Amino acid sequence: MEKIAIFVDVQNVYYTTKEKYRSNFDYNQFWYVATQGREVLKANAYAIASNDPKQRQFHHILRGVGFNVELKPFIQRRDGSAKGDWDVGIALDAIEWAEDADTIILVSGDGDFSVLADRIRERFNKRVEVFGVPGLTAQSLIDSANQFTAIDDDLLLR
Repeated sequence: MEKIAIFVDVQNVYYTTKEKYRSNFDYNQFWYVATQGREVLKANAYAIASNDPKQRQFHHILRGVGFNVELKPFIQRRDGSAKGDWDVGIALDAIEWAEDADTIILVSGDGDFSVLADRIRERFNKRVEVFGVPGLTAQSLIDSANQFTAIDDDLLLR
């Protein structure tokens, strides 16, 4: 059975599905599609910690689907800008699991991950699948993946 490791950039997926579809990503449907007939070694969803009850409930739902939820505090800088991105954490975890997995699944449209996808394919000789919103996923990331799956109506909450 094919062994997979899944890494979800929750913020990226949230904002891209909202922008393009005015809808939310269906994590249950994604899990069904991505894991069918495969063994899940690791499944991380990377999100921002919040005291908002709705956010905490969402993190609980992700855990119920099967994800380990990695949380990072939201940092508001003095100049008004904010920081809360998980790119380095996602990259480190994906590299760490590339040794054991046959396929790494990245759920993000962030072009910064194209270097990660290239490295996993070249150094570890593993497949990389990317799930992203068409038109809002960097072409460099699509080109770096073995397979790109569009997040469209089939993967959205109705």
